[in-house]
Amino acid sequence: MGAVVLEAGSSLKYKTGDWRAFRPVVDAGKCVNCLLCWIYCPDSAVVRKEKWIEINYDYCKGCGICAHECPKEVIKMVDEQR
Repeated sequence: MGAVVLEAGSSLKYKTGDWRAFRPVVDAGKCVNCLLCWIYCPDSAVVRKEKWIEINYDYCKGCGICAHECPKEVIKMVDEQR
């Protein structure tokens, strides 16, 4: 028998941002708050604000899905500087 799961899984339990090579940068002034990035983010790294979004880098893996899905090209992927 397998392990018993007592609660639903959530990426919010797993901080995964330590190993990314690229990170998304949001131009909040141009964001139209369509929330496509929030819908498609597989890691719950996109945080909804009243008029724009922010990225929680503790959870962002740098996959670029948010930038790819943004219809206004508000999100740009840049090299991670460590």
